[in-house]
Amino acid sequence: MNLLQELKWRDLIFDITDPEIEQTLEKEKLTFYVGADPTADSLHVGHLISYLVSKRLQDRGHHPILVIGGGTGLIGDPSGRSSERQLLTLETSLKNAEAITRQVKNILPDAEVVNNYDWISKIDIITFLRDIGKNFNINSMMAKDSVKSRLDQGISFTEFSYQVIQSLDFMHLYKENKCKLQIGGQDQWGNITAGLELIRKALGHEEKAYGLTWPLLTKADGSKFGKTAGGAVWLDKNRTSVYEFFQYWINTPDKDAVSFLKKFTFKSIEETKEIISEFEKAPHQRLAQHKIAEELTVLVHGKEAYEGALRISKALFSGDIKSLNVDEIKDGFKDVPSITILEDKNIVDLLIEAHLASSKRESREFIKNNAVSINGEKVNDLDFIVKKENAISNQFTVIKRGKKKYSLVKH
Repeated sequence: MNLLQELKWRDLIFDITDPEIEQTLEKEKLTFYVGADPTADSLHVGHLISYLVSKRLQDRGHHPILVIGGGTGLIGDPSGRSSERQLLTLETSLKNAEAITRQVKNILPDAEVVNNYDWISKIDIITFLRDIGKNFNINSMMAKDSVKSRLDQGISFTEFSYQVIQSLDFMHLYKENKCKLQIGGQDQWGNITAGLELIRKALGHEEKAYGLTWPLLTKADGSKFGKTAGGAVWLDKNRTSVYEFFQYWINTPDKDAVSFLKKFTFKSIEETKEIISEFEKAPHQRLAQHKIAEELTVLVHGKEAYEGALRISKALFSGDIKSLNVDEIKDGFKDVPSITILEDKNIVDLLIEAHLASSKRESREFIKNNAVSINGEKVNDLDFIVKKENAISNQFTVIKRGKKKYSLVKH
């Protein structure tokens, strides 16, 4: 199976600009590029597909250039937006670009990373209007989906010109790096074809370059991919902990598991089919979700971080809370309701304070019925005292009531 056929099998092809690309990818070792604008100081899981597709191309011998949009990020991409982006300052754009570069290099350490601010910032307005702008037809620009969808709400000249600026990237990389292919999500189709048109008009009709896009990721239920109740799932562990990242994939709905397994893992087609077969026979065992979570957590955060996330998950499932260290407690119970106490307290009173019981009578019933555990151990003594000296690292006590009710006590 050739590369394009495999990408189609994995549902990673939305459109290509030329059928010839299928054979070109087999016969030549192409330099290609994918871009990301530094609108934040971290990528999120919605960006992952760009770098995973890039890795698939690289594994077949093609050379990736990862363009960080330090320049285009100052302009603002209207694609997929219903309103204007808030303009970044140059300082913020370049700072974000540095952070994103580090994340990308974790995933693709051998890739070439460039910042388009380096060449865009050197173009003067006369050159831009005469030598670049002359190659763009306003009617064609307005017909692009990224612009057309914004005409009713209004679009500034700044964002309207984004496709011209991004086209410059493709032409610059084509001339300076012999880059013949741009890849991106389907919302980038207009920007990619604009770049191809600029290359053809400015450099000559005999010049040959290509574009390839994948479908925008959505969940089976129609909800937005990469979002949780707490917001975006970031690649930066300080924004989204490794455990939260791991759990995001573990909690992939069954309806999405097969699709995500094909798109997000690098297992062979044969192995993927075997996993899918086992998963469909026993979906409750969540084999597909575990394979996705393992591979992506190792790829983004490393094997040691993955093992830590797995340890937290197993400890919470088994109730072996005492096996966790302070950092693991912080990660595993980040979203659990918490209280702070300044002195040792009786368990009956503490259950009420922790909102795990509504009265002393109810608190006593829970304790007598073996429904309460402290740091993973059952407590049925009404006189039990929760002490700082018995807390995990003298800092945390985890109270569990029933199967799912938790409270984190901070001493």
